[in-house]
Amino acid sequence: MASLGSEAEREPLLGPGSPGSREWDVVETQEHYRSRWRSVRVLYLTMFLSSVGFSIVIMSIWPYLQKIDQTADASFLGWVIASFSLGQMVASPLFGLWSNYRPRKEPLIVSIFISVAANCLYAYVHVPAAHNKYYMLIARGLVGFGAGNVAVVRSYIAGATSLQERTSAMANTSTCQALGFILGPETTDEVHNPEGSIDQVAVVATNVLFFVVLFIFALFETILTPLTMDMYAWTQEQAVLYDGIILAVLGVEAVIVFMGVKLLSKKIDERAILLGGLMVVWVGFFILLPWGNEFPKVQWQDLHNSSIPNTTFGEIIIDLWNSPREDHSEQPTGCPIEQAWCLYTPVIHLAQFLTAAVLVGIGYPACNVMSYTLYSKVLGPKPQGMYMGWLSASGSAARILGPVFISHVYTYLGPRWAFSLVCGIVVLTISLMGAVYRRLVAFSVRYGRIQE
Repeated sequence: MASLGSEAEREPLLGPGSPGSREWDVVETQEHYRSRWRSVRVLYLTMFLSSVGFSIVIMSIWPYLQKIDQTADASFLGWVIASFSLGQMVASPLFGLWSNYRPRKEPLIVSIFISVAANCLYAYVHVPAAHNKYYMLIARGLVGFGAGNVAVVRSYIAGATSLQERTSAMANTSTCQALGFILGPETTDEVHNPEGSIDQVAVVATNVLFFVVLFIFALFETILTPLTMDMYAWTQEQAVLYDGIILAVLGVEAVIVFMGVKLLSKKIDERAILLGGLMVVWVGFFILLPWGNEFPKVQWQDLHNSSIPNTTFGEIIIDLWNSPREDHSEQPTGCPIEQAWCLYTPVIHLAQFLTAAVLVGIGYPACNVMSYTLYSKVLGPKPQGMYMGWLSASGSAARILGPVFISHVYTYLGPRWAFSLVCGIVVLTISLMGAVYRRLVAFSVRYGRIQE
């Protein structure tokens, strides 16, 4: 048993064979099947706990950052959140490549130890006397590096699913025997070498789609706390509590969407579901655009007698920007005067915001699962560790650029510009989806082994 498990860890999940080869005809034993899916369930739990930890931290980063280092502003918040994904982007291909040549438990164990150490550092970033925001930046980057094990987890789960499909397909051996005659010698040679016949255009396009999907949600969860504090004059405690509740509800909504998508994909093309999800996301961000004549509450308390002194607006901004923040027991609430757009940008009403959040909560999980599913099917029957590493790196790049993009555009130009640009990005993504729609098919479908 021990030797069997050790050998299984070192072998590619789908085995050395390819469609049409002798190894391809070997059916997985029940004992091996049960052992493999026991591992899959453990990895499901690992990803769940990792996501829970990320969700707990993400809502409190902004108040925590303000508390430990009062020199930090909203634009630095973007870098702190992006550092997690930068670490993950670097680690994902490395861990994925590692898992292709060594037992998968090695990168998993190492990454878990890194995550534990990094979270301990994050918990004590308030201890140093200075430069606390940079310690937080490093801590979040190391946490992200540890989270790079998602490439290993995804490749194993995707491989287990493909292996089950392959074993089921062996029940109809006559179809496999006739494969060479149906497809012809040239196509059969391509199937014997699945890596060389993978549609690289579809691979790149799916990575881009996955990037945009993660980019959109990363910027949404980044701007959630600053937006609600500016628009609704929530305190730090209220923002953490209410935004945490909102994200919890969106999480429940995502679970429902995942189950619905699973049933819907049996009746509707997966590409159509992905396209529909992108459209729902676009509607959500369009609704989030500020309209009307009502403006948010502005933080005037730094101005004496709540009036504007006899100076120019530029001088006010410079004085407030250069002056250190005072440590009051009660933090000021409302839209900071440092953000000039607070004076002329209409407020985003709470009902408007909640409606947009619900729509994004529907579109994001549908796009996420469909882009990942299509990517796995495009790759076909081959070890997917390295490819899944690049997919994870693509998602990590989105989580780097998304927070940095939204924090800077929001801080200097306001929500109208920020969300308008997001709508434009989604439109371009829908156009890309339309251009490569016919190429986003499963490896087996591409070569006519089954009908679409």
